[in-house]
Amino acid sequence: MQEVKKMTIRTIAISVLIAISTILIAYFIFDDSKPIIMGIIFGSVLGMLNFYDLFLTLSKASIMNPGKARNFAASKYILRYLFVGIVIFVSIKADYINVVGTIFGLFLIKFVIIATNLFNDRSFFMKIIKRKEEK
Repeated sequence: MQEVKKMTIRTIAISVLIAISTILIAYFIFDDSKPIIMGIIFGSVLGMLNFYDLFLTLSKASIMNPGKARNFAASKYILRYLFVGIVIFVSIKADYINVVGTIFGLFLIKFVIIATNLFNDRSFFMKIIKRKEEK
């Protein structure tokens, strides 16, 4: 379980670094960058909290009996999706938060997970790049 916690914290740390660099890029590219920056911050923080809640849910469910764990995980799953819906709704209604920035922030943790797992195994990545010649 300790390894999973380390991976979760590492993923969140990488997401924070990417969010900060994205905020800096948005600051220099856009004239009115405040709504975009607020959206990235809003979405990133809530996406990371959602990811950490997923870690806590799986940690608790792993020590429960199967029937109770299924109900617990399913209810937390529904709550996380409801949470994402509320975040997007607030972002749409608030003028000072950019919707695209919020959605980017919410998906940032997913991009980090995919990228770190894609580049984690060098042999798998090299098999994708290398082309086998037909014999």
